[in-house]
Amino acid sequence: MQFFDQGAATPAAGLYGNRKPSPRQRQVIELVAQGLKNSEVADLIGTSEHVVKNHLRLIYDKLGLWNRVELALWYEARRHEEAAYAPENGAMA
Repeated sequence: MQFFDQGAATPAAGLYGNRKPSPRQRQVIELVAQGLKNSEVADLIGTSEHVVKNHLRLIYDKLGLWNRVELALWYEARRHEEAAYAPENGAMA
């Protein structure tokens, strides 16, 4: 029995690599990566803890992550990548 078309990409191929968090999700990611609790994140962005939990569930699904630690590591890796490729003082080389 054949489950996948041999010519098609695997189901997970490219599933997470090109998905980007929304601006609100990026805000939640940044605060969680700083070590804040869900209730603290909720207070800072002006919403409920339940909404923050929903944001995190969607973020984990979108990025293929399992928990806050992976999310913080993902955030730090992206933050350093962006800093490495950012033009110095806004000047183009």
